[in-house]
Amino acid sequence: MQLTRSLPVDITPVTCEAAAPSRALYFALLDAPDSESVRERAADYLAAQLDAASALPCDLPQDPAGLGEWLDSHTAKVGEQYRTYLDARRAGAPRRYFSSKAHALHFLQGVAPTKLVDGAWLYGLLQRWDDSRFTSLIQTYLEELGEGQPEKNHVVLYRKLLASQGCDDWQNLDDDNFVQGAIQLALSEHAEQFLPEVIGFNLGYEQLPLHLLISSYELTELGIDPYYFTLHVTVDNADNGHAKKAIQGLMAAWPQVGDSEEFYRRVMNGYRLNDLGASTLSVIGGFDPEQEVLRVMEKKAGVGQFVHSDYCRFDGRTVNQWLAEPALIPQFLETLQGRSWIKRHEDPQHSRFWQLITGEQAPMFGVFSAHEQQLIHDWIAGDWLAEQAPTRGKPHPSLAQRQGQFNGRRRLANERSPKPALVQSEGVAVSDFDQETQLLEQQLAQLPSRDARMRHLLPLLAPTRHHSAAGLLATRIFTGLFN
Repeated sequence: MQLTRSLPVDITPVTCEAAAPSRALYFALLDAPDSESVRERAADYLAAQLDAASALPCDLPQDPAGLGEWLDSHTAKVGEQYRTYLDARRAGAPRRYFSSKAHALHFLQGVAPTKLVDGAWLYGLLQRWDDSRFTSLIQTYLEELGEGQPEKNHVVLYRKLLASQGCDDWQNLDDDNFVQGAIQLALSEHAEQFLPEVIGFNLGYEQLPLHLLISSYELTELGIDPYYFTLHVTVDNADNGHAKKAIQGLMAAWPQVGDSEEFYRRVMNGYRLNDLGASTLSVIGGFDPEQEVLRVMEKKAGVGQFVHSDYCRFDGRTVNQWLAEPALIPQFLETLQGRSWIKRHEDPQHSRFWQLITGEQAPMFGVFSAHEQQLIHDWIAGDWLAEQAPTRGKPHPSLAQRQGQFNGRRRLANERSPKPALVQSEGVAVSDFDQETQLLEQQLAQLPSRDARMRHLLPLLAPTRHHSAAGLLATRIFTGLFN
């Protein structure tokens, strides 16, 4: 098969062309959220995205009194769809989302800009911590932060997941992949101006989607720890979880004076923001293994063109000469296939190229990340990989065992991780790793009131800082003072 550059699967997420580039704003809000010019850009971005969202359909009931029934109906529908999915899998149907482990890793990386600011849209409400109208929404934010426990902090968990799979090179994804993260960060900076939209966005984001259940199931099947996703299945439940609290938060903030119809209209538009940019399904549907392999090879060629010797030639060119021209990469891969260095649709161990990049003694050991190796492996394997799948009609033999192993490793790690005390004992030496948290404790001890301590802690609970050591400690203390 000839390798050529082509467009991915035709899935076109909704975007707003008039808005500032989402990726640039995303990193600006992470790097300098206090900059007035960045905040102004964020406000303009939100206004443009809300304008784009206003043209989208909305399934919320026109009367907010019907939200409870709407939630029950949504939950029942998702439950029935998931039951149908499980029945089909038991009957021998293939995975619905992930054709291979490389496909699953593509998904994990593609949604990283959103997952790494999980909960950010609610941060702006913390300044109202003493206003009972926002109690349930603030509790939701604190739970997104794991209430300061690193093993439950959503961003900490996702960063670890990316690192464990070699997927932490996500910063140059397409702009659409940053739309949701940019919206969330912009909302975090402008809760005062966009309060109904914050509440509406939260209402949409915290509903349990079908894709979360299926992703959790298939990631486990592929040997990838699904804990980040299964945690959301539990905390977003419709009984007492974030889905229910989202409605409670809306009703608690409902205006007692003024135009309630306009308030709810803005809530509905904030809800629609969830449909902008790349989605879980568009990221999954946009996976093209051949195009991804070409992308990886082109990226490596920038350095690789200088480091290969001249003794090995293919069709009259050295490896350096092949790699020096990005336009030649597809032809180079075809040449490697023609010379049997790459044997598609066979066990990758039969391919000399695969042997060069894997194993501790491999000449190209360390050149490709774990994610990139998995991508190349699955691309080479092709049809052979599908033939190795468990016999259809039978449950995956290692599904329960793998989940048990994940849980066991997590418990062991938690037991080994020391839980820092809120106050260091006198005379105990403090390492450089603990200086930041010790300083925070000393600062808090000098403050005269609970109110002063809460205000002092707020910046450390920001989307950019809550997953740091000081941020986690600050979250634990804030949670204790808030409850």
